[in-house]
Amino acid sequence: MKILEITSFSKNYGNILAVNDISFHIDEGEMFGLVGPDGAGKTTTIRTICGLSNISKGTIKLFNSEIAENRQKIQNSVGYLSQIFSLYGDLSVEENIRFFAEIHNIKDYHSRMYELLDFTRLSNFKSRLANNLSGGMKQKLALACSLIHKPKIIFLDEPTTGVDPVSRRDFWGILANLKNEGITIFLTTPYLDEAERCDRVALMHNGQILALDSPNNLKKLMNESVYEIHSKNIRELGSLLKSENYKVQLFGDRLNLVIKTEVELETAINLAIKNKIEIIDKRRITPSLENLFIYMIEKESSRI
Repeated sequence: MKILEITSFSKNYGNILAVNDISFHIDEGEMFGLVGPDGAGKTTTIRTICGLSNISKGTIKLFNSEIAENRQKIQNSVGYLSQIFSLYGDLSVEENIRFFAEIHNIKDYHSRMYELLDFTRLSNFKSRLANNLSGGMKQKLALACSLIHKPKIIFLDEPTTGVDPVSRRDFWGILANLKNEGITIFLTTPYLDEAERCDRVALMHNGQILALDSPNNLKKLMNESVYEIHSKNIRELGSLLKSENYKVQLFGDRLNLVIKTEVELETAINLAIKNKIEIIDKRRITPSLENLFIYMIEKESSRI
């Protein structure tokens, strides 16, 4: 059953078109990822869905009710974790949760609060001021506060940005447990590896959705092969191949070469040898969402 339905939604800030005519829906119990770089329109979309910004064009229905007409009712049924830590730094962990419970008019919240403290592994830190928490612990506290009123759907705006790898892993473990409990999760992220964990993903760029499907189905949209190449002179190799109009994606000490035929691969290898660039290793790999996203952005740019 659809819990969220967006139809021809656009959002303008003056002459700036932040979101351009997007449509999609989210099913109850689904983990949905809106993925894209900074400025893609992700935060604008999630803030508008939560009723924090007005719609310029189109409709957004949550729980089968239009946001514009039922904002207050809808807001009491959702949880929202913003991109910026917005809790009270001079209050303790427990005091922050109590405060948010009272905002939502939750009277008997004590058992729920202690359940969330255990769930987020913050029980041992309940007396610590929010300002004295690590980045990962702040995000867990913000999540606990957004869950105190038992929302049916939670919106998370880049929840793991700036969080250390261990806390990031713990946070995703918490989200997996929430999904198992039947809570619908809508999150935005710039990290393509996080998107792999979602049931469905929308790839967003310049205010538009380039593609939307499950991670596995999205990867099938890439009808070219990807080879991972290692070299001691990876940047030199990348520059050389780009100068010859090869589709190259650099990832640290490795290079992904996107080709249509094996002949292109051999020509690229011979070009490297001719320029005295040693190839240490090469292997064909399954395209990642990152490969696909870069591929689709380049494809979209070539149409302009």
